Amino acid sequence: MTPPLPETYLQAAFKSQGANLTLEHVPLKQPTKGEILVKVEACGVCHSEVFAQQNTFGAGFPMVPGHEIIGKVVAVGSDVAEWKVGDRIGSGYHGGFDGTCAQCKSGWTQMCNNASYNGITRNGGFAEYVNIRAEAAVRVPDEADAAKLAPLLCAGSTVFSALKSANITTGQTVAVQGLGGLGHLAIQFARRMGYRVIAISRGPEKEKAARELGAHEYIDATKGDAGEALWALGGAQLALTTALSNDAFTPLIKGLGITGKLLIITGVPGDITVDATAMIMRGISVQAWPVANALDNEKTIAFAHLHQVDCAIETFPLSRAQDAFDAMMNGTVRFRAVITMN
Repeated sequence: MTPPLPETYLQAAFKSQGANLTLEHVPLKQPTKGEILVKVEACGVCHSEVFAQQNTFGAGFPMVPGHEIIGKVVAVGSDVAEWKVGDRIGSGYHGGFDGTCAQCKSGWTQMCNNASYNGITRNGGFAEYVNIRAEAAVRVPDEADAAKLAPLLCAGSTVFSALKSANITTGQTVAVQGLGGLGHLAIQFARRMGYRVIAISRGPEKEKAARELGAHEYIDATKGDAGEALWALGGAQLALTTALSNDAFTPLIKGLGITGKLLIITGVPGDITVDATAMIMRGISVQAWPVANALDNEKTIAFAHLHQVDCAIETFPLSRAQDAFDAMMNGTVRFRAVITMN
């Protein structure tokens, strides 16, 4: 027998622009048409939570952040057929689409003209319960650790789908710039996809971790030009950027081989300056890659589960949501912060 739902629940919300998170009990809302109500088990903490704090997309306040959500369905909207009470689901950054625009019809639902974003334009997973659009949910293994699984729904699926999009051959070289939440997953995915992996970060102390994650080579960017060092190691067919720094990844262009690609998957402030002549001479391209959609999330989870990709996490209870957010922003958390409800 399904236990009764509470009348109220705890959430952590931004109440105004630039404010800290506020813990508060709020009335439980039943799912409306097209929604499912989820009891949250865990929610990852991503740098994109800043979009909610700063009201970047104009959705207003209060706003509950969190878009790496794992939980169980406890109620469904009247028209929802694909989910039932008791199903274990995940939902990422992409929070829903209308299915009518050209992007949706082409399979790019995350770029829908009327896209919804969990924790940014609609309340997210820094809460004991959350209503999620049914089309934005994916099934997750019942036996998987919720806290370990949660970051795969944004950090993991972003790097996984980007790597798959590059369409490079097994055995070719992939350079992963940055050794944080995204980078440590990118190294593992790239290694398990059969690529030669070169990790690029700052400081000799990070080499051990990079190699343990699966990197074949390590470049310490503090010792000189990372692009030149990459070229000295044979160059790369793909350089995947995961750090929020133009200065860190633009030099990598000189380390790319013929028809190589610099793939940008993180938003960076300011303009990007590239050497067009060097790009033309070797047929190099620079491309940005969008956040993943629900299908990408499903594929990421399946691959990670099969190949034992391990997300390194530090957990925080919901009551310490602000500490989790601060640790992420300050870079003091090792790889990925996750809020848990138990």
